[in-house]
Amino acid sequence: MNRKIWVFAVLSIVATLAFRVWVLNPELSLAVSDSFSDVSSLFNNLSGSMLASASSRIVYVREGMRKEEVGELFARKLDWNDTQKLAFLRGPEGEYYPGTYSISNSKDENVMRELMLHRFEREVEERLSSSTKSVVSIPTIIKVASIIEREAGGKRDMRLISGVIWNRIFTDMNLQIDATVQYAIGTEEKGWWPTVYPEDLHVESPFNTYKYEGFPPAPISNPGLASIDAAMNPAKTKCLFYIHDKRRRIHCAETYEGHKKNINRYLK
Repeated sequence: MNRKIWVFAVLSIVATLAFRVWVLNPELSLAVSDSFSDVSSLFNNLSGSMLASASSRIVYVREGMRKEEVGELFARKLDWNDTQKLAFLRGPEGEYYPGTYSISNSKDENVMRELMLHRFEREVEERLSSSTKSVVSIPTIIKVASIIEREAGGKRDMRLISGVIWNRIFTDMNLQIDATVQYAIGTEEKGWWPTVYPEDLHVESPFNTYKYEGFPPAPISNPGLASIDAAMNPAKTKCLFYIHDKRRRIHCAETYEGHKKNINRYLK
Protein backbone atom coordinates (compact mmCIF):
# COMPACT_ATOMS: atom_id res chain seq x y z
CA MET A 1 0.00 0.00 0.00
CA ASN A 2 1.23 3.50 -0.79
CA ARG A 3 2.72 5.00 2.39
CA LYS A 4 0.69 8.22 2.14
CA ILE A 5 -2.54 6.24 1.76
CA TRP A 6 -1.60 4.04 4.74
CA VAL A 7 -0.90 7.06 6.96
CA PHE A 8 -4.16 8.69 5.91
CA ALA A 9 -6.08 5.50 6.68
CA VAL A 10 -4.53 5.21 10.14
CA LEU A 11 -5.24 8.85 10.95
CA SER A 12 -8.85 8.44 9.77
CA ILE A 13 -9.36 5.49 12.09
CA VAL A 14 -7.76 7.38 14.97
CA ALA A 15 -9.97 10.41 14.35
CA THR A 16 -13.08 8.24 14.25
CA LEU A 17 -12.22 6.50 17.52
CA ALA A 18 -11.31 9.79 19.17
CA PHE A 19 -14.62 11.30 18.13
CA ARG A 20 -16.57 8.35 19.54
CA VAL A 21 -14.75 8.63 22.87
CA TRP A 22 -15.28 12.39 22.91
CA VAL A 23 -19.03 11.87 22.49
CA LEU A 24 -18.98 9.63 25.58
CA ASN A 25 -16.67 11.94 27.49
CA PRO A 26 -15.72 15.34 25.99
CA GLU A 27 -12.90 15.81 28.47
CA LEU A 28 -11.01 12.86 26.97
CA SER A 29 -10.25 15.12 24.01
CA LEU A 30 -7.84 16.98 26.30
CA ALA A 31 -6.18 13.74 27.26
CA VAL A 32 -5.77 12.83 23.60
CA SER A 33 -3.94 16.07 22.81
CA ASP A 34 -1.84 16.10 25.97
CA SER A 35 -0.88 12.50 26.63
CA PHE A 36 -0.32 10.53 23.43
CA SER A 37 3.06 10.55 21.74
CA ASP A 38 2.49 7.94 19.03
CA VAL A 39 -0.24 6.11 17.17
CA SER A 40 0.12 2.83 19.07
CA SER A 41 -0.31 4.44 22.50
CA LEU A 42 -3.32 6.34 21.17
CA PHE A 43 -4.99 3.09 20.07
CA ASN A 44 -4.25 1.45 23.41
CA ASN A 45 -5.67 4.31 25.45
CA LEU A 46 -8.72 4.79 23.26
CA SER A 47 -9.64 1.10 23.36
CA GLY A 48 -9.15 1.06 27.14
CA SER A 49 -11.36 4.10 27.57
CA MET A 50 -14.12 2.58 25.46
CA LEU A 51 -14.00 -0.69 27.42
CA ALA A 52 -14.17 1.23 30.69
CA SER A 53 -17.18 3.17 29.49
CA ALA A 54 -19.09 -0.05 28.86
CA SER A 55 -19.25 -0.78 32.60
CA SER A 56 -19.79 2.83 33.71
CA ARG A 57 -22.51 5.42 33.63
CA ILE A 58 -21.85 8.82 32.12
CA VAL A 59 -23.20 11.82 34.03
CA TYR A 60 -22.91 15.28 32.51
CA VAL A 61 -23.21 18.14 34.99
CA ARG A 62 -23.98 21.43 33.23
CA GLU A 63 -22.45 24.71 34.29
CA GLY A 64 -24.82 26.86 36.35
CA MET A 65 -26.73 24.10 38.15
CA ARG A 66 -27.33 24.56 41.87
CA LYS A 67 -26.20 21.69 44.04
CA GLU A 68 -29.75 20.40 44.58
CA GLU A 69 -30.05 19.91 40.82
CA VAL A 70 -26.71 18.11 40.77
CA GLY A 71 -27.91 15.89 43.61
CA GLU A 72 -31.11 15.06 41.75
CA LEU A 73 -29.12 14.20 38.63
CA PHE A 74 -26.83 11.74 40.42
CA ALA A 75 -29.71 10.31 42.47
CA ARG A 76 -31.57 9.39 39.26
CA LYS A 77 -28.49 7.81 37.71
CA LEU A 78 -27.43 5.87 40.83
CA ASP A 79 -30.83 5.25 42.39
CA TRP A 80 -30.03 7.06 45.65
CA ASN A 81 -32.62 7.44 48.38
CA ASP A 82 -33.36 10.79 50.08
CA THR A 83 -30.82 10.17 52.84
CA GLN A 84 -28.05 9.55 50.32
CA LYS A 85 -29.01 12.62 48.32
CA LEU A 86 -28.91 14.82 51.44
CA ALA A 87 -25.48 13.45 52.34
CA PHE A 88 -24.26 14.31 48.84
CA LEU A 89 -25.43 17.92 49.34
CA ARG A 90 -23.23 18.55 52.41
CA GLY A 91 -20.57 20.22 50.28
CA PRO A 92 -20.46 23.99 49.68
CA GLU A 93 -22.45 25.53 46.84
CA GLY A 94 -20.22 26.61 43.99
CA GLU A 95 -17.71 23.78 44.37
CA TYR A 96 -19.56 20.92 42.69
CA TYR A 97 -17.40 21.12 39.62
CA PRO A 98 -19.39 20.82 36.36
CA GLY A 99 -18.27 18.44 33.65
CA THR A 100 -18.52 14.85 32.53
CA TYR A 101 -18.21 12.05 35.07
CA SER A 102 -17.79 8.36 34.31
CA ILE A 103 -19.12 6.54 37.35
CA SER A 104 -19.89 2.98 38.38
CA ASN A 105 -22.97 1.86 40.27
CA SER A 106 -20.81 1.25 43.33
CA LYS A 107 -19.96 4.94 43.77
CA ASP A 108 -21.69 6.09 46.94
CA GLU A 109 -22.81 9.63 47.72
CA ASN A 110 -19.80 10.56 49.85
CA VAL A 111 -17.33 9.37 47.24
CA MET A 112 -19.08 11.32 44.49
CA ARG A 113 -19.29 14.48 46.57
CA GLU A 114 -15.59 14.38 47.44
CA LEU A 115 -14.69 13.58 43.83
CA MET A 116 -16.47 16.72 42.61
CA LEU A 117 -15.04 18.92 45.35
CA HIS A 118 -11.54 17.60 44.72
CA ARG A 119 -11.93 18.27 41.02
CA PHE A 120 -12.97 21.84 41.82
CA GLU A 121 -9.84 22.24 43.93
CA ARG A 122 -7.63 20.83 41.17
CA GLU A 123 -9.22 22.66 38.25
CA VAL A 124 -9.96 26.02 39.87
CA GLU A 125 -7.93 26.72 42.98
CA GLU A 126 -4.66 25.46 41.56
CA ARG A 127 -5.09 27.60 38.44
CA LEU A 128 -5.44 30.87 40.32
CA SER A 129 -2.15 32.62 40.92
CA SER A 130 -1.21 33.88 44.37
CA SER A 131 -1.37 37.43 43.00
CA THR A 132 -5.00 36.92 41.95
CA LYS A 133 -5.90 35.49 45.36
CA SER A 134 -4.33 38.51 47.07
CA VAL A 135 -6.53 40.93 45.10
CA VAL A 136 -9.81 39.01 45.09
CA SER A 137 -10.53 36.00 47.27
CA ILE A 138 -11.54 32.69 45.71
CA PRO A 139 -14.97 32.74 47.46
CA THR A 140 -15.68 36.17 45.94
CA ILE A 141 -14.57 35.04 42.48
CA ILE A 142 -16.86 32.01 42.68
CA LYS A 143 -19.80 34.15 43.84
CA VAL A 144 -19.38 36.46 40.86
CA ALA A 145 -18.86 33.55 38.47
CA SER A 146 -21.97 31.79 39.78
CA ILE A 147 -24.05 34.89 39.02
CA ILE A 148 -22.50 35.30 35.56
CA GLU A 149 -23.27 31.65 34.81
CA ARG A 150 -26.97 32.18 35.47
CA GLU A 151 -27.28 35.61 33.85
CA ALA A 152 -25.27 35.19 30.66
CA GLY A 153 -26.88 34.31 27.35
CA GLY A 154 -23.65 32.53 26.40
CA LYS A 155 -19.90 32.80 26.76
CA ARG A 156 -19.82 35.79 24.42
CA ASP A 157 -21.39 38.16 26.98
CA MET A 158 -19.91 36.78 30.20
CA ARG A 159 -17.17 39.41 30.46
CA LEU A 160 -19.62 42.25 29.83
CA ILE A 161 -21.92 41.02 32.60
CA SER A 162 -18.88 40.70 34.84
CA GLY A 163 -18.03 44.33 34.07
CA VAL A 164 -21.55 45.45 34.99
CA ILE A 165 -21.46 43.47 38.26
CA TRP A 166 -18.15 44.98 39.32
CA ASN A 167 -19.29 48.48 38.26
CA ARG A 168 -22.32 48.16 40.54
CA ILE A 169 -20.13 47.01 43.42
CA PHE A 170 -17.63 49.84 42.94
CA THR A 171 -20.39 52.47 42.78
CA ASP A 172 -22.12 51.11 45.92
CA MET A 173 -25.16 50.14 43.91
CA ASN A 174 -27.19 47.08 44.85
CA LEU A 175 -26.53 44.25 42.42
CA GLN A 176 -30.27 43.80 41.70
CA ILE A 177 -29.73 40.46 39.99
CA ASP A 178 -32.83 38.37 39.24
CA ALA A 179 -30.86 35.11 39.43
CA THR A 180 -30.10 35.72 43.11
CA VAL A 181 -33.83 36.11 43.79
CA GLN A 182 -34.48 32.90 41.86
CA TYR A 183 -32.00 31.17 44.14
CA ALA A 184 -33.77 32.57 47.19
CA ILE A 185 -37.28 31.48 46.20
CA GLY A 186 -36.51 28.30 44.25
CA THR A 187 -37.81 24.98 45.57
CA GLU A 188 -38.15 21.44 44.29
CA GLU A 189 -41.91 21.93 43.99
CA LYS A 190 -41.96 25.24 42.09
CA GLY A 191 -38.67 24.72 40.29
CA TRP A 192 -35.14 25.67 41.25
CA TRP A 193 -35.09 28.68 38.89
CA PRO A 194 -38.66 30.03 38.87
CA THR A 195 -39.86 33.14 37.08
CA VAL A 196 -39.32 36.27 39.19
CA TYR A 197 -42.38 38.47 39.70
CA PRO A 198 -42.40 42.03 41.14
CA GLU A 199 -43.53 40.82 44.56
CA ASP A 200 -40.57 38.43 44.71
CA LEU A 201 -38.17 41.36 44.75
CA HIS A 202 -39.19 42.01 48.36
CA VAL A 203 -38.60 38.47 49.61
CA GLU A 204 -36.74 38.33 52.91
CA SER A 205 -33.50 36.55 52.12
CA PRO A 206 -29.80 37.43 52.32
CA PHE A 207 -29.62 36.27 48.69
CA ASN A 208 -32.03 39.01 47.60
CA THR A 209 -29.63 41.49 46.02
CA TYR A 210 -32.46 43.93 45.37
CA LYS A 211 -32.90 44.29 49.13
CA TYR A 212 -29.35 43.81 50.41
CA GLU A 213 -26.18 45.42 49.11
CA GLY A 214 -23.01 43.60 48.19
CA PHE A 215 -22.57 40.02 47.14
CA PRO A 216 -24.85 37.21 48.32
CA PRO A 217 -23.51 35.20 51.26
CA ALA A 218 -22.60 32.24 49.03
CA PRO A 219 -22.51 31.28 45.35
CA ILE A 220 -25.89 30.69 43.70
CA SER A 221 -24.74 28.00 41.26
CA ASN A 222 -21.76 25.88 40.31
CA PRO A 223 -19.84 27.76 37.62
CA GLY A 224 -17.48 26.56 34.93
CA LEU A 225 -14.07 27.86 33.94
CA ALA A 226 -15.41 30.34 31.35
CA SER A 227 -17.48 32.24 33.90
CA ILE A 228 -14.68 32.07 36.47
CA ASP A 229 -12.31 33.59 33.92
CA ALA A 230 -14.91 36.28 33.17
CA ALA A 231 -15.25 37.07 36.88
CA MET A 232 -11.51 37.73 37.04
CA ASN A 233 -11.34 39.53 33.68
CA PRO A 234 -14.36 41.84 33.37
CA ALA A 235 -14.86 43.84 30.21
CA LYS A 236 -14.00 47.52 30.46
CA THR A 237 -17.37 49.20 30.31
CA LYS A 238 -19.31 52.06 31.85
CA CYS A 239 -22.55 50.12 31.70
CA LEU A 240 -24.59 49.57 34.86
CA PHE A 241 -27.58 47.84 33.27
CA TYR A 242 -28.18 45.12 30.71
CA ILE A 243 -30.96 43.11 29.13
CA HIS A 244 -31.17 40.20 26.74
CA ASP A 245 -33.53 40.56 23.82
CA LYS A 246 -35.80 37.80 22.54
CA ARG A 247 -32.89 36.30 20.60
CA ARG A 248 -30.68 36.29 23.72
CA ARG A 249 -28.48 39.12 22.45
CA ILE A 250 -27.24 41.44 25.20
CA HIS A 251 -27.74 45.22 25.28
CA CYS A 252 -26.25 47.36 28.02
CA ALA A 253 -26.72 50.95 29.15
CA GLU A 254 -24.81 53.39 31.33
CA THR A 255 -27.94 54.99 32.80
CA TYR A 256 -31.36 53.86 33.95
CA GLU A 257 -32.96 56.04 31.27
CA GLY A 258 -30.89 54.27 28.65
CA HIS A 259 -31.87 50.95 30.20
CA LYS A 260 -35.57 51.80 29.87
CA LYS A 261 -35.05 52.73 26.23
CA ASN A 262 -33.44 49.33 25.62
CA ILE A 263 -36.41 47.62 27.28
CA ASN A 264 -38.87 49.49 25.06
CA ARG A 265 -36.79 48.89 21.96
CA TYR A 266 -35.89 45.21 22.36
CA LEU A 267 -38.51 43.68 24.65
CA LYS A 268 -41.78 45.37 23.67
